Amino acid sequence: MTTPKDVLADAKEKGVRVVDIRFMDFPGIWQHFTVPIGELEESSFDDGYGFDGSSIRGWKPINASDMLVVPDPTTAKMDPFFKEPTLVLIGNIVDPITREPYSRDPRYIAQKAEAYLKSTGLGDTAFIGPEAEFFIFDDIKFQSERNGAFYEIDSEEGIWNSGREESPNQGYKPRHKEGYFPVPPTDKFQDMRTEMLLTLEDLGIDVECQHHEVATAGQSEIDMRFKPLLQMGDQLVWFKYVLKNVAYKHGRTVTFMPKPLFEDNGTGMHTHLSIWKEGKPLFAGEKYAGVSQEALYAIGGILKHCKALCAFTNPTTNSYKRLVPGFEAPVNLAYSSSNRSAAVRIPMYSASPKAKRIEFRTPDPSCNGYMAFSAILMAAIDGIDNKIDPGDPLDKDIYGLPPEELADIPSAPGSLDEALEALQADHEFLLKGDVFTKDVIDIWTKYKIENEINQVKLRPHPHEFFLYYDI
Repeated sequence: MTTPKDVLADAKEKGVRVVDIRFMDFPGIWQHFTVPIGELEESSFDDGYGFDGSSIRGWKPINASDMLVVPDPTTAKMDPFFKEPTLVLIGNIVDPITREPYSRDPRYIAQKAEAYLKSTGLGDTAFIGPEAEFFIFDDIKFQSERNGAFYEIDSEEGIWNSGREESPNQGYKPRHKEGYFPVPPTDKFQDMRTEMLLTLEDLGIDVECQHHEVATAGQSEIDMRFKPLLQMGDQLVWFKYVLKNVAYKHGRTVTFMPKPLFEDNGTGMHTHLSIWKEGKPLFAGEKYAGVSQEALYAIGGILKHCKALCAFTNPTTNSYKRLVPGFEAPVNLAYSSSNRSAAVRIPMYSASPKAKRIEFRTPDPSCNGYMAFSAILMAAIDGIDNKIDPGDPLDKDIYGLPPEELADIPSAPGSLDEALEALQADHEFLLKGDVFTKDVIDIWTKYKIENEINQVKLRPHPHEFFLYYDI
């Protein structure tokens, strides 16, 4: 375990001149401020640093704004992008008067989720493995005004540029839905993705692979090796930070928006979960697809609470442009070992008991990882506690099912409104162990409705002019 003394000694050895203190805001954007190395002492890891909490989205009101961020010595890493040698420390948010952890700090929610798992006796470690997809674009322009709105995406790889004058245009642009695994020169981003991968590895983040994804225009995926929940929450924010900054260095831009392109694949984040106890996997067994009864109950919990989970795992209005029934999206609230349109899949790549896990396919990478991973774990624990039967697996081709049979399969929410309504109706499982609080759920709902849902609803959509201008 890294101690404050270890951090200070390592900083001296590496010639660190400044320290960047980072934390996650409520919706899920990394925040930071920088202090000279002389301001970091052993006592700083207890005393923390003050900041204005009222300026952070979804946090303190202006009349009670003072907060502390207390750095966690185990999170120390060197920033790979700054000019001066910079030590990065992720902090926990604390009330300066009571010294209590702040209930709306997403990282604290993840810490409580891990503690709750241990308190149940079911297991001692929840391993999370997210497959975060993303797009690499050349150029993005957007504007939303009272009298007009537009967005425009461009990419050297975009099939729409097959006829563009590029002096010369050399072709090799992946067609819509044909971007999965082609070698260069069709895959234009091999070297950039490898640089992203190696930068992550240099930070101590284990990576399993990188590759082009299905869509045209640079859709890609880099998979991190599974880690305990809190550690993966920390790694996901590093992941987004590294990918955006490597792309920025190369004059490109990365987005984790779930659905930036019309009529091509959206961006998901299939999330693998396994629970272990005393070094043994809880999800390996002799039931369907080689899983245990506990794994099936965990699947039952995720399927039962999926609509509420989506408020955290698919937390943007854009998320539901990807989750549309009938378009190969993982919206069907069923499980399978092979059917990729089911919300939960049991991967069959390995027969090893250690590899047995469940894959929740509905989430996308617009989420706040600390909160999304915690909510998924809480649903799985609830399923095990209450022995929730997930029903029979769905191994048929969903798109070949007759309408009457398809009607019996429930679906994920069709909008963020629907997901938030489900969360308000179904959140008792999240309150166990005080992991989520009623305040967190209410403020999350209020923030999303006021700042995102209503803002989108109030604005005319450009396609409405195409449909209705001459009405």
